[in-house]
This record gives sequence, structure tokens and C-alpha cells, in this order.
Amino acid sequence: MSDAPALALTSASRRYEGEAYALHDVTLDVRSGEWIAVTGPSGSGKSTLLNLMGGLDLATSGSCRILGQDWALLTDGDRARMRRENVGFVFQQFHLIPYLTAVENVMLAQHFHSLADRPEALRALADVGLEPLATRLPKQLSGGERQRVCIARALINRPRVILADEPTGNLDEENENAVTRLLGELHRAGHTLVVVTHDPEVAALAQHHVRLAHGRIAQEEHR
Repeated sequence: MSDAPALALTSASRRYEGEAYALHDVTLDVRSGEWIAVTGPSGSGKSTLLNLMGGLDLATSGSCRILGQDWALLTDGDRARMRRENVGFVFQQFHLIPYLTAVENVMLAQHFHSLADRPEALRALADVGLEPLATRLPKQLSGGERQRVCIARALINRPRVILADEPTGNLDEENENAVTRLLGELHRAGHTLVVVTHDPEVAALAQHHVRLAHGRIAQEEHR
């Protein structure tokens, strides 16, 4: 794990027009190869923090840097390229294309990065235990299986940073355990993980825990 932060927020705030701050004056470093858990009540700024880290939104003030690059100083095209090449997103709501099979959903992420490669996409599904279900549509998969497709899709371009928003939030215990094991394997493989979660058991696995309240860091702990 290198000393340079993979993600760095410095006095970062995000305020929407006519509204209170969604995130206010947050300074936070996430080291390369670190697993950080972000917790806090609904409305505390967790998703906003993740969006800033992934360049899906920009800070109103302060800065957010990824791999030494300030998101706000990049052009729209460069931000898109940075996300494609370095960031994998795992969302609670899956965001799978309903008329594409599992392997085609993974290949879609490849297409936006470079060229689709079906054998490589099948290997990514095999890594999450889903190669036998590669030709099924999302509606034919359980919630846990769909989440694992999302993880395969997030990993297909070998991102350095993985941002996960409640990755176990909709899962039963068996599938929650499977996804949690996958997160641990990703961390051991050297990926930088930022996981937003309400689950104290998932949060306890991280090396670095940040709790947000009212858009600010209320507590920070390194283990």
C-alpha cells in the first residue's frame, strides 16, 4: 500500500442551489489499497461523498482528487476517461440493462472502455461464481446474483478504485456473505475500496471507518 492517497478530499463541500449543504468541509484521505467504510444515517451525505470521489458530481468548494488529479480541473471527456480507466462502481439498485444477459451487461462496460471481449467477460463472471448463469437475463437472477454481476461489471476494466453504495443492502444473509467475501478478496488483491453501508458487520471489516452526520465527518477511526 503506497503512501500517496488514491482519493483525497480537502475542505470539500457540496451545496445544491437553494438547499442546505449535502456535504460540508470534509477533509479525508483514502490510501491506495485501503478499505474504507462510510456509515451514517440517511441524508448524512454518504452518497454525495461517493459521487464526489467518483467524479459523478463536483465539489462546490474545496477539492476532490483521484490518483493525484483534481476532478474539477479535468474536462468532461477527461473525467469520463478517468472513470472508465480507474473507477468501478457498484450500486445498490444494480442498474443492469434488462434485455441484456449477464455476460452482455459485463461486456457493455468493456465496450465503453475499449473493445468488448466475451471470453474475458465470462472469466469475470467466473471470478464471482456466475459463469454458469452467463446467458440469463437480470429478471432470471436472484438479488445476490445480480449484485455479483454488478461486481463483475465493475471489475472488468481492472479499476484501481472501487466505489460501492450499499452493496449488501438488498440481499439475504447467504448472498450478503458471498458479496462480503468478494469485497475481502478485492481488498487483498490490492484494490482501493470505499464502501457505503448501513451494515455494522460490513463496516467492521474495513481498515478505516468514517461516520458522517449532517454532511460532516462525525467520527473517524483507523484500525
